[in-house]
Amino acid sequence: MYSLYLIIIYIILVATKPTRKIALALAPWLIFACSYDWMRLYPNYKVNPIDVKGLYDAEKEIFGIATTQGLLIPSEYFELHHSALSDLLAGFFYLCWVPVPLAFSLWLYFKKQYKAYLHFTIAFLFVNLLGFCGYYIHPAAPPWYAMKYGFTPIMTTPGNVAGLGRFDLLTGIPVFHSIYGKNANIFAAIPSLHAAYMLITTIYAVKSKQKIGTIIVFALICMGIWWTAVYSGHHYIIDVVLGITTALIGILLLERLLFKIPQVECFLCRYCKVITQ
Repeated sequence: MYSLYLIIIYIILVATKPTRKIALALAPWLIFACSYDWMRLYPNYKVNPIDVKGLYDAEKEIFGIATTQGLLIPSEYFELHHSALSDLLAGFFYLCWVPVPLAFSLWLYFKKQYKAYLHFTIAFLFVNLLGFCGYYIHPAAPPWYAMKYGFTPIMTTPGNVAGLGRFDLLTGIPVFHSIYGKNANIFAAIPSLHAAYMLITTIYAVKSKQKIGTIIVFALICMGIWWTAVYSGHHYIIDVVLGITTALIGILLLERLLFKIPQVECFLCRYCKVITQ
């Protein structure tokens, strides 16, 4: 598991004086990466049954598109109606999934906006942990699974690039094949954390009073990822809505409740002093 290598590198960075503060500041990102990787140890389908057909039928009933081929879920429709431009845009948006939030957090840190940095990174981690709980509460297959394999869960099914494979073909770079070949768990469609990440980033860009141009770019990427999740067959619209909901609930819980607990405020104050450049 790659988390072991991350931990070893992290320990080296903490032990080295010039990199100690930035390494300690990046602790929430390390916890996020390791938590995701550790889901391999005990997959969610060992906890609860996998929802394949129920989610597919709900998507078709709520968001079904009438065509000459019959009623299709949106992902099926886009599988039949796609273009090179849309495929390129979809790949671009999805590549922003984690790099843009990570880059934004580093921007806040190096601009010495430490409080905003901590609130953002902790919110990012907290929403992820809520989402991971959702994976175990309701294991669910993505649209591409139902479209490719039907409604019977196959536990050994490998990760799949789905519609994002068209981006790899157009660019000649197997970027998404390399990413989804290492997927920790394919039965983790609910909630869509792809839908949550840039929403969290956009909200904290507003809260930290970034330039309007930055906020607009973040918002456009956010909506682009929502569209790509469905266009590429990686998520149902239902998943996206639940991902957005998870992000909003997580942020509200932190900002209106948890961050206002005296002990938490004290911890954040001390943490801020530790990571200050």
